Order: sequence, then structure tokens, then C-alpha cells
Amino acid sequence: MTTTIFHNPRCSTSRNALALIKASGETPEVVEYLKTPPSREYLVELLNKMQMSPRELMRSKEAVFTELGLDNPEVSDDKLIDAMIDNPILINRPIVVTEKGAVLCRPLERIFEVLANPVAEFTKENGDVIVNPNA
Repeated sequence: MTTTIFHNPRCSTSRNALALIKASGETPEVVEYLKTPPSREYLVELLNKMQMSPRELMRSKEAVFTELGLDNPEVSDDKLIDAMIDNPILINRPIVVTEKGAVLCRPLERIFEVLANPVAEFTKENGDVIVNPNA
């Protein structure tokens, strides 16, 4: 299985995740999800793989989150998923999918859970070093 990253190149965490994947010797499939959002079915599959609720995956700091009334706790999961499909900026990132599973890489260290041969440590673009706890 190919490693896939749902990526936003404007996000430093996403850029760091992509660089860490490459540093681990993998050539991922990069999906710029703002340009090519996942289908509803695939988003539901990702949520199941990550064992997350739609609300846990949402970027609540986006203006559209409040504009659409998604901050109301009574909004159903189906409505939240529809909102993410219609407004992919609401999908938190980066999401990395491998044969070992799928994770939202927040914090970035979560990526170590799914990479086949992760590096022992990685220097992020801001100079901070993260260490693979399993190395």
C-alpha cells in the first residue's frame, strides 16, 4: 500500500509531515485535499480508521465553522461530514494513511504510529527536533 498524505502546503505541520515521510524513505501520494477533497464515503472510511468522530476532525477555528452553526453541539455527525465535504477547509490536517493505519498528525509525533520505517528523530522546519519514541 502506498503512503498517502492529505496535505495543505500552507500548513507547517502538513509540510513537516510530508518531509518526515520522505526522510523515512517513502514516496507518498500527496492529496491536496483543498483542491481534491475526499468523497463522502472515503471521509467516513478515514474517520473509522482513525477512530475519530467528525467533530474531532473539524477545524473549529475556521470562520465557516461558526458561520454554518457547526459550533452547536446538536449538529449531527452527518451534517458535520456534509459540511467538511462542501468546505474542505474544515478538515483538519495532515492525515496520513499507510498499511498500518490512519492518523491525524496533531501532534506531528503521531505520524510515527503509521510509518513503516520512521526515522529516529526529525528536525522540523522551525528547528525543533521531535524524537520517535519507538526508535
